[in-house]
Amino acid sequence: MFGGGGIRLDRDLLEKVRKYAKLAGYSSPEEFVTHALEKEIAKLEEADSEEEVKEKLKGLGYIS
Repeated sequence: MFGGGGIRLDRDLLEKVRKYAKLAGYSSPEEFVTHALEKEIAKLEEADSEEEVKEKLKGLGYIS
């Protein structure tokens, strides 16, 4: 999955992904991660400019 790009997660995060994917009823950790990323990216795509994207990323705590 992930288009063959080979995204790696550290062990602790991967265990959390597996745990919450199972609890939420996803068919796989990949499905859970894909859904979570789609939701976050959709928030960014609502922006009208690169500056607005940066502000949204700051607001979400992804950049400082």
